[in-house]
Amino acid sequence: MLAVAVLAAGKGTRMKSALPKVLQPLGGKSLVERVLNATDALQADRRIAIIGYCSDQVRAALADYPHLEFAEQAEQLGTGHAIQQLLEPLEGFEGELVVLTGDSPLMRTETIQALIDSHRQHKASATVLTALLPNPTGYGRVFCDRDMKIERIVEHRDCNPEQLLNQRVSTGVYCFDWQELAQALPKLTTNNAQKEYYLTEVFDYLKSVYASDLEDPDESLGINDRLQLAHAYDVLQKRAREKWMRAGVTMLLPETITIDDEVELAPNVIIEPHSHLRGNTKVGSGSIIGPSSLLSNSIIGENSTIQFSVIEDSQIADNCRIGPFARIRGESVVGEKCRIGNFVELKNAKVGDRTNAAHLSYLGDATLGKQVNIGAGTITANYDGFKKHQTIIGDRSKTGSNSVLVAPIQIGENVNIAAGSTLVQSVEDNSLAIARAKQVVKPDYYDQEGRKK
Repeated sequence: MLAVAVLAAGKGTRMKSALPKVLQPLGGKSLVERVLNATDALQADRRIAIIGYCSDQVRAALADYPHLEFAEQAEQLGTGHAIQQLLEPLEGFEGELVVLTGDSPLMRTETIQALIDSHRQHKASATVLTALLPNPTGYGRVFCDRDMKIERIVEHRDCNPEQLLNQRVSTGVYCFDWQELAQALPKLTTNNAQKEYYLTEVFDYLKSVYASDLEDPDESLGINDRLQLAHAYDVLQKRAREKWMRAGVTMLLPETITIDDEVELAPNVIIEPHSHLRGNTKVGSGSIIGPSSLLSNSIIGENSTIQFSVIEDSQIADNCRIGPFARIRGESVVGEKCRIGNFVELKNAKVGDRTNAAHLSYLGDATLGKQVNIGAGTITANYDGFKKHQTIIGDRSKTGSNSVLVAPIQIGENVNIAAGSTLVQSVEDNSLAIARAKQVVKPDYYDQEGRKK
């Protein structure tokens, strides 16, 4: 059997935030969520988050996480003290316990599984996940024999010059034989400068302790401040960009592009500089995103182009041209072969195939049929000060420049609305609608010096 414990009790004072450290956001997820996600494929029998600082807040944030248990560490008296909180919930448990830190969001599932496999292969009492760091300054050094059995761990300040040449350090991630660990935990003392219970002291009471090196030292990064948070985000983005470029996505100046974990990209997508894809966004083959576009929780069809635009919680069908400088939001749906152009905003709008809104328009709470043409400056006046109302425009209708449609209103099919019209009543099919004041010109109203006569 396998149990996983995640240390999530710390405050994280160096973050300088009222938010607990493990709940700090990183690429759309909290640090501890990323750690838990890395354990999803392990098929663990038990998963326990050890919480303490702002425990109610952490519980609430993880309330929907499936089959997650909580153990309370009321006082934060060290890592050993944290694991002692498992003695009661894991009483009678037989198997391995993997210990992870809730502030190490770069850990991969494959790395944790390799640690478990190494532990089982050696039939070890404990296995320490270690890293070979190019610059291990400040870290305690782990010394092993040829079989990776740990002989000793020496703190950096206690290393002699020869020992300082060793680059192997502990990551703070472990795999234990739980029954042996349960026997050792009550023996921990606070005979140290911090007066805390260190988990590493259990090695003095266990039969055999081995090391298992991870391949990528970046996975060992723990987050203690905003600089490390930024570095972790950079690592995640490099991983994401490499993944998608290997899958057939072209990125121009990839270092300027960010992509969330849930994003899905088809082969032959092109992402231009300074574009950002967030949440559950999907982009179809042949589409071009950017430059300088933001997509959030949206679906883009095939062979569409999004330039200098923002699309949120919406859907764009195939062969569309969006932008530059368009905003589409509020669960809008744009049909095939549409043009949504310069400074056009859609909010909760449904746009039929081959419909164009090329310039300077606001279409809110509107349903547009097929082959509709929206003239520059058209506005659907959807808000009466109390409620939002719908505008419906039928197939093949046209609005002239600077038209205002005061909702609720329905425009039929094949309707032509004259430029400058403000419509407050519905219009039947095959009509020309004109609603503007009659032009009045008064000659000789001013003298030659511009004074009123």
